[in-house]
Parts: sequence; C-alpha cells; structure tokens
Amino acid sequence: MIRLSKDRLVAFQGERGAFSEDACFKYFGKDVKSSPSPDFQSVFEAVEKDKVTHAVVPVENSIEGSVTQVNDLLLDLDLTISGEVVVPVKHALMAYDDTTVESIKEVLSHPQALGQCRKFLSNHPEWRLTPAYDTAGSARMVAEARRTDLASIASKRAASVYGLKILKEDIQSEIENYTRFFVLEKNPGTVEGANKTSIVFATKNVPGALHRCLGEFASRNVNLTKVESRPRRSKPWVYVFYADFEGSIDDPNCHAALGGLIKAAAFVKILGSYRKAEL
Repeated sequence: MIRLSKDRLVAFQGERGAFSEDACFKYFGKDVKSSPSPDFQSVFEAVEKDKVTHAVVPVENSIEGSVTQVNDLLLDLDLTISGEVVVPVKHALMAYDDTTVESIKEVLSHPQALGQCRKFLSNHPEWRLTPAYDTAGSARMVAEARRTDLASIASKRAASVYGLKILKEDIQSEIENYTRFFVLEKNPGTVEGANKTSIVFATKNVPGALHRCLGEFASRNVNLTKVESRPRRSKPWVYVFYADFEGSIDDPNCHAALGGLIKAAAFVKILGSYRKAEL
C-alpha cells in the first residue's frame, strides 16, 4: 500500500462501496478522498481535465478476463499508468430488511459480478438476473426500492454503505477471485522501484511480424507476463496487442527491447512503468 497526502483526489467508476473504491483505499490509504464517476470515459476525462489528481480503473479479472473498455481508453487517451493494485473480490447476496432467499424473484448486479457468481446463481433458476452498471449501484437501487422480492450482488462494504442485510457471503464461483487495477495520472514523474511495464503495439502487415516483435523481448531475456490482442476501434480487422513485461523502461535490456520493437512494429505506445502489485 502506498500512502500519500490527503490532498489527493481519486476518481473511480461506480458508486460508494464499489470494488474500485476499495482499490483506491488499498493503494492510497483509507484517508484518501475518492470521487465516484458514472462510467470509465468520465473517469479518464476527470484526470485529463484536472478535476482529480488520479484515477483507479479495473483492467483485468482473474475469472472474467480483461475490461476491454478500459484497454480501449488507455490506447485512445494520454494518461499514464503509475501504479497497480490487486483486490480480492468477494461477493455477497444482499437485500432490504425482511427479504428472504425464498422471496427473491430478481437479482441485480454488474454483468461481470453475475458471471463470477454463475455457480451459485445456477442453483436458483427461478431468479431473473438483471444487469446493472455497477455492483454498488445495484445495492443502492435495492435499498431505494425497498422490495422484498429484489436482491443485489455486491461487496460486503456496499451492504454496510446502503444499509442492506446480507443473506449469503462468498457466493463467487472461485475462491481465488481477484481484480487488477491500474492507477492513472496525467503527468507522473518517474516511479521509484518500478519493476513492471505496460505497452500497446500494432504489427506490420507482413508474414512473421508478431514473431519479430516478440523476439525483441526474448532475445534480451525480458519476460513478457501478458500478451493480448484486441480489435482496434474504427479500423475493422485491424488488431493491437496489449503487453506487460517485467522491468522498467529505464532498465537497459527493457530499453533496448523497446527500441527494437519500435523498429519492428507499426506503432508502439508506452502506457507506463510502475511497481508490480502484490496479492
């Protein structure tokens, strides 16, 4: 955990009690000021327009995979990754006052949360599953509705924030359920102790192009920890590759690998070097 001064204002997507807000507190400390935003675009824009000093956004879940909208925004906009934090995701079924499991007819939550609780929900095929824009937002909606046939799936802290009763804890399908978050800034300085870097690149349209790009890292013994392709928006059938590797861009081998990649690839964007998060 990195504790910074109280004048930091950190944007996150969702409402009070969201897992993204948990990530803010875990990285900056419980005294940091957090600022909820309705969507990821608003989070990025808040940093760009200096309405906040930092943003914390989810980039990948260990069960459901990458958060594609965040990846697209990292490519399109000019914010820099200055940190990483991993939050264990524990989901709870919660409802208003006198609600019982037997009285539930509808369950609200974010689509990823519904997917992460697939095994538990399969035991209740009679429930109607309704996607919501945010886990904590679904908890707020249930609290405001005051219906005994409605429940939500969110964090235990969200139940406390909105005064809901927890009907069942730890309903996620996998015990080892984590979400990885990036900390974003507009113009960060060099991160002390940086040991991980994220980039995005596109290959040239020639045979063996991806092999040559990845070979720049292999030939210098730089370990790639993630490589993922994504279609590029507004350019049908054109793909970009998001990659993470061990080391900082200031490390000699990493610096040389990036120099080789710039020559081999169609374009390269360095998203940031930062300290790797610990589970």
